[in-house]
Amino acid sequence: MNEFKIINNYFKALSKKNPAAKNLNDDVFFDKKSGIVISVDTYNSNVHFKDFINPQLIIKKVIRSSLSDLICKGVTPKYYFLSGGGNKTTFTKKNLSLISKSLKEEQNRYSIKIGGGDTVYSKFPSFSVTVIGFSNKIVNRNNAKNNDDIYVTGNLGDSVLGLKFLKNKNKLSKKIKNYFVNKYYCPEIPFLFSKKLINFANSSIDISDGLISDMKKLINKQKLYFEININKIPISKKLNDYLQKNNKDKKDFVFSGDDYQLLFTSSKKNRRMIKSISKKTNQKVTIIGNINNNLKKNVLTQDNKSLKLAKFRGYSHKF
Repeated sequence: MNEFKIINNYFKALSKKNPAAKNLNDDVFFDKKSGIVISVDTYNSNVHFKDFINPQLIIKKVIRSSLSDLICKGVTPKYYFLSGGGNKTTFTKKNLSLISKSLKEEQNRYSIKIGGGDTVYSKFPSFSVTVIGFSNKIVNRNNAKNNDDIYVTGNLGDSVLGLKFLKNKNKLSKKIKNYFVNKYYCPEIPFLFSKKLINFANSSIDISDGLISDMKKLINKQKLYFEININKIPISKKLNDYLQKNNKDKKDFVFSGDDYQLLFTSSKKNRRMIKSISKKTNQKVTIIGNINNNLKKNVLTQDNKSLKLAKFRGYSHKF
């Protein structure tokens, strides 16, 4: 059983009298009356990170990934609560100092404050993060409109190559390795751009499980379909160079997830506004496709050829 069946079969009914829970179908809890917005995430060793050799980088990935759930709603995070599980090997004085230093850097970078948390003994390293922000409005899932443009921020694909290197599956120069590994550990979440998201986005999600997987979540309750062109999906110059030199295909890298970029839809009338905000915030933003209710199914193309979406479904927690 995957995570979505578990939610739908066992927990969704519990949220019926609580509209703030969004039917357990969004990234956040949003109470309109109080304006509070909350997200919760858990990260386990050998699932969300390979090992605990670089705790100072792992904790940055954990924090940024958690903040991403709020910023994709157009909400600015204010507080976070951090719980950690581990043992004497995990929580050495050295590791704790490295983690504390990184947390301070992330707090300064994103203007957030720690509010509390918990520590427990566990056989393997694990972290849970609760992020809180305040807003009178958020950008929901399942609110795309017919003929909307589909946008992504930043570049996709760098993170998965970094992970492959960590798993010793790629032979690269040290400089190139460091670039991709850093993109895996420290995703450049579109923090400034997200503050304006509420002005133009009809629907939004962050890319964590993969572009196609998250696109399906974005519109899963709507009778709409998407068309995405692989050729338009933005990648970094370094990834492009790697693909060229190693005779690799772009499609094998841009759908794996762990990018933590924004995936959103917006009316075509907003193109000029989005371009202006993109320039002012120095944030790369790219149109990669469109929403179309005339299609009979979701469509993925590359070089004018249709591809099977099932090959690019991304990551799913299975139990």
